[in-house]
Amino acid sequence: MPRILAIDYGLKRSGIAITDPLRLIASGLTTVETSKLILFLSEYFAKEEVDLIVVGLPKQMDNSASESEPAILKFIESLDRNFVGLKVVRYDERFTSKMASQAMISGGVKKSKRREKGMLDKISATLILQGFMESLN
Repeated sequence: MPRILAIDYGLKRSGIAITDPLRLIASGLTTVETSKLILFLSEYFAKEEVDLIVVGLPKQMDNSASESEPAILKFIESLDRNFVGLKVVRYDERFTSKMASQAMISGGVKKSKRREKGMLDKISATLILQGFMESLN
């Protein structure tokens, strides 16, 4: 079965999470410089079968679009151009960064390690993917 991939899109770097082949478990994969994201995905898709990408939908507390939304929409257009036929869906990512930070604290991750933004992005992508998967059930 093809995997589902999730992206916590950021202007500088993006966190990526992936399901197992049975689509039961969401796991953090990596963090990639956003400028190299399409190249990374091309290489990943050459090795692994993915039929769905979940892109985080950041919203303000009042439900309005975040300031990063125009860049995300441009990125989704790039996905559509580069990966024809690959389905892209959006999933609300409010509070994922805060939840990821709390998960690291609860998990005993040292403060110096928590400062690594890449780890936070990867965990946020995992939370987006897990939330999306739970919404399917």
